[in-house]
Amino acid sequence: MKFFKEFRKQEVLVLLYRIFLAYFFYQIARFLFWFFNRGLIKVESISDYFSLSFHGIAFDTTAILYVNALFILLSIIPIIINTKKGYQKFLFWLYFITNGITYAMNFGDIVYFKFSQMRLTSAALQVAQHENNIFKVFTASIMQNPYVLIWFVVLMWLWVFLYKKVKVTEQKPVKLVPYFIWSVLTLCIVAVLAVGGIRGDFKHSTRPINLVDANRFVKLPSQGNMVLNSTFSFFRTLNTNNFKEVHFVDEKFIDENIQPYKIYDRKVENKPNIVIFIVESFSREYSGAFNKDKNIKDYVSYTPFIDSLANESLIFPNTFANGRQSIHGMSSVLAGIPSLTDAFTSSPYSNQKIQSIVSICNEMGYDTSFYHGAPNGSMGFLGFGNILGFKHYFGKTEYNNDKDFDGMWAIWDEPFLQYFAKNTGKSQPFMTTVFTASSHHPFKIPEKYNGKFKKGKNQMHEPMQYTDYAIKKYFETAKKEPWFNNTIFVFTGDHTNEVYYSEYEKIMNRFAVPLILYSPNPEYNLKGINKEFAQQIDIYPTLADLIGYNKKIRSWGRSLVSEKQYSPIIANSDGTVEQFIIGNYIYRFDGKEVVGIFDKTDLGLEKNIADQLKNNPETEKGKQIAKAWYQDYMNRVINRKMY
Repeated sequence: MKFFKEFRKQEVLVLLYRIFLAYFFYQIARFLFWFFNRGLIKVESISDYFSLSFHGIAFDTTAILYVNALFILLSIIPIIINTKKGYQKFLFWLYFITNGITYAMNFGDIVYFKFSQMRLTSAALQVAQHENNIFKVFTASIMQNPYVLIWFVVLMWLWVFLYKKVKVTEQKPVKLVPYFIWSVLTLCIVAVLAVGGIRGDFKHSTRPINLVDANRFVKLPSQGNMVLNSTFSFFRTLNTNNFKEVHFVDEKFIDENIQPYKIYDRKVENKPNIVIFIVESFSREYSGAFNKDKNIKDYVSYTPFIDSLANESLIFPNTFANGRQSIHGMSSVLAGIPSLTDAFTSSPYSNQKIQSIVSICNEMGYDTSFYHGAPNGSMGFLGFGNILGFKHYFGKTEYNNDKDFDGMWAIWDEPFLQYFAKNTGKSQPFMTTVFTASSHHPFKIPEKYNGKFKKGKNQMHEPMQYTDYAIKKYFETAKKEPWFNNTIFVFTGDHTNEVYYSEYEKIMNRFAVPLILYSPNPEYNLKGINKEFAQQIDIYPTLADLIGYNKKIRSWGRSLVSEKQYSPIIANSDGTVEQFIIGNYIYRFDGKEVVGIFDKTDLGLEKNIADQLKNNPETEKGKQIAKAWYQDYMNRVINRKMY
């Protein structure tokens, strides 16, 4: 019996209590995450909520074990001094420093899920490494969302309070041999349980749970974000590489159905200039020209100038972004490269020869340039711009007037677009791209315009009006330039941002961006409304067609103005699975299998009809096309065939 007395029952029970506290507080964080994003994550009933929370325990287990591995080890390692006050104090600080930092990730996501539409991943590190204003952004976020900080502080205080309620009393082992034997046995058992907990189960045949697995337990794809937690999604994506070659179909099937190379034969005598506006966070929701037939109750537009320009342009009111972040928008618009679960631009494969509208224009003798009013190198634009081959880059350094700096991100849009209008066109023909910056967190406008624009229904509406006004002032200046009349202008958004109307809470509409093609030159016939589904990666082949590039174009997109029709395949990713719109259906693909099929009109992805469509000829081929597209994408990226 004395042998059993050396079992460290007290320490084990206290350890279990402390780990239980982590589970308890992760569930509170899950509830708050859902509550503040309930417009984006629909839960139909209390039982559905508890079902999602229950399935989230597996992901919480992995996160908690990642974070507390050292704490658990040091709590039960047999070093005799474990129960001493000094040692327990050390464990206290280790526990709350590690848990406090990682627990905070979930509270950051309460705010940023509205913008990113996915849980925090290690991709945030790639974004952060290009910015020198992270502390400013963090401070501004806290000031604008104090409730998040308040909840975090209150819950951490409660966590500390509950932790201290159960203490380890100091005691020394009497018999060292049984003490060490029990300790080693306990360590072995804990190690086995920890391995299973981190993997998600004990089956040798299954891989460790990943972000995609959260979707196994949901009725709606968006609910997967509630099953997950931000700590898990961050750690699980560290040092991951989802770029892997696959083989589903033969090359003939790809050539016939994906057609990765397009060719157009337009004859163009006088090469047009090209001006591409990638407007920060420009969601289709904000622009009335793109919502005339949506029947949205009490709809209000926040882009009066863009709306007026759209009346004189060719517009596509069913356009989708191919990525979730600004740098994704750059690669999609300019190079026709969408971002899937992992972004191409932050992958080991981004530094390769890439055919793009930039390389094509360089080949045709255009002067090419990129403008972004942020500190040079911000967002990774300068680096990727060099890969694409822009001859000139104009950023905050070249603008050279910090009086117009917004204090956070970049030069205010109005003065920078004036600089853009006056600085371009010195050599013709030219192709230039400007990436605006002001319609962005922290949702500020220049002080001199306070009161000029309506506040709107959410934080994005006022700065969106300011950017619209800045574009209006740009056109007033550009119209006076000799290059204006022979120029094609393109407007789109890099990604979406805050949502107000329920129509844009739908999963696919979180990628809903506008697309406008405008030219004062009637020769290009850029007028009307085209309701076909379009995407950012269509912009590059469309412009290649319009400037008369008659060679092969490497593109998964297609020209939107050609009589030569290629079947559209809309592609993007919610960060866990890939999404394709092919024919009459939307397909969700996890890298191996199609895991959901939805009607093309079901933009909320509310009714998975895959079981009803078994042996349906169209969807059977659609599944093959989705796999073939993915296969070709991986092959070209990995084997550096992006030209």
